[in-house]
Amino acid sequence: MTAVLDPAATGTRRTLARPAAAGIGAGLVLLACVAAGVWAFASLKINVPTLVDSAGNAADFASRMVPLDFPPLGELLGLVWQTLAIVLCATALSVVLSVPLALLAARNTTPSAPVRMASRTVVVLARAVPDVVFAIAAFRIFGLGGMTGVIALGLHSVGMVGKLYADAVEEIDEGPRNALRAAGAGRLQQITGAVLPQVLPSLVATALHRLDINLRVSVVLGFVGVGGLGYALSTAIGRIDYQRAMALALVVLLLCFAAESVSGAIRRNLLHQEEPRGRRRFGGRSTRALPAAATTPAEPTSVSVAAVPSEPRANSRRISHRWDARRVRRCVLLVLGLALLVASAVRSDVSPAALGRGLDSLFPTIGDFLPPSGGGIWATLFADLWVTLQIAFAGTLIGLVLALPLGTLAARNVVRSPAVARTFRTVILLVRGIPELILAIVFVVVTGLGAVAGSLALGIGSVGLLGKLVADSLEEIDSGPARAVLAAGATRRQVFFAAILPRAWPAVLAHLLYQLDVNIRSATLLGIVGAGGIGYDLLNAARVLQFDVVTTVVLLILAVVLLVEGVAMWLRKVFA
Repeated sequence: MTAVLDPAATGTRRTLARPAAAGIGAGLVLLACVAAGVWAFASLKINVPTLVDSAGNAADFASRMVPLDFPPLGELLGLVWQTLAIVLCATALSVVLSVPLALLAARNTTPSAPVRMASRTVVVLARAVPDVVFAIAAFRIFGLGGMTGVIALGLHSVGMVGKLYADAVEEIDEGPRNALRAAGAGRLQQITGAVLPQVLPSLVATALHRLDINLRVSVVLGFVGVGGLGYALSTAIGRIDYQRAMALALVVLLLCFAAESVSGAIRRNLLHQEEPRGRRRFGGRSTRALPAAATTPAEPTSVSVAAVPSEPRANSRRISHRWDARRVRRCVLLVLGLALLVASAVRSDVSPAALGRGLDSLFPTIGDFLPPSGGGIWATLFADLWVTLQIAFAGTLIGLVLALPLGTLAARNVVRSPAVARTFRTVILLVRGIPELILAIVFVVVTGLGAVAGSLALGIGSVGLLGKLVADSLEEIDSGPARAVLAAGATRRQVFFAAILPRAWPAVLAHLLYQLDVNIRSATLLGIVGAGGIGYDLLNAARVLQFDVVTTVVLLILAVVLLVEGVAMWLRKVFA
């Protein structure tokens, strides 16, 4: 009989760590999420026979959408300008509201812990409540027009913009602020002199990114009365005029591509720091070539006050920046941006008078939404909420299956050819530019009303964001272990599975949970166009003026979103 040796008794070392209770629980939660996705995929009957049966509908839809029927040029330009004006004003409003809110929510700038908690709660609620709900309430207050879109998009954007701004403030270097505090500066002087200048690049980048998102979301809000291209698209869909609808959808798609290209160019011009003159690259760092006399420390000298000349010398150092071509270009862009913002406010009917009229009807409108009520359809609401969750899980699973190979092939440190990586990056960018609402409209026509259309739309739409995040996560890992494994004679496949993927999967997991969170909100919105779920109940309640039912739907969605976000935060903490 063979004796079993106890490692503790023999003095041998364990090579594997004992699994912790938190790790086991996190693994079980992840397995449950994967099982939920597979179960939702099978329960909704998303399979090859379903897609084959829809091939005839797809061919019929393609024949009915051509030739595309574009509006007259003047009308089309008016719709485009109205949409851009609403989006610009809404993004500016979100920035104005988010900056003070982020300063109150950041740990290093908040006056007290209760203020920080209250500010964080406002940010979370703004992000959790669907933008279409803000649009329904704003439509009740301001009526049909651009003002409704500005208020709805601006308030909802605070959820994302405020969170990212607060995170950026918490990550600043405290050295400059401590120096100002030591010099006697007050809290406001510290913020304006040391905090805001450090986070300015993050402010600009986040605002431009939110501008792209708001442009896509404005199409959804057109179905609840917000003017512009979205409203024209919803009107065409209501008339079953697919030629006009797909023409407008193409305009929206091109507009999204153009906006992303312009925002990228602005980011490069405003945020990219050129190498100052006299600097050279050495070892990946920028160093200044100093004259020999400047490299040796000078002996201290005693200089009297009277010896200091009253006028600056000709070779004295300038304190202010020179007006070079780059500074002139930035100022011109700033002036043009302010002028465009003023013109957008005029086009969107944003005015103090309109805000005053809205404030007069604010409290009566809030009374219409309270108290929440089920309207006698509680069973229907819970059943449709379950369908919304199925759509979100199935869409996330489809997006994961498609995004993993695309994101891997788009990572420059995984594929050999830079051209291949650029090609797949371009594919991901093209998919990301298509608004999910347009995908939902197409799939509703092809596969019919129901959850299948919503799942397919979310799955394809998830490829754009999730594929980009997967590629970025793979490229951002430390290259040292990969080079070591490659030097040991491993193949590129072995390098990927042994040194790249294991180090990148925690970030990929975080991105996947974030995508699930986004898809739950998006599944609610897609129900507006017949993609199934509780969004259909939300739109119907708003149409028949049952705003208490709208509040109930919002609370149900909010509870689910907060639950998913809490689980995601716990998992990120466990796997950190």
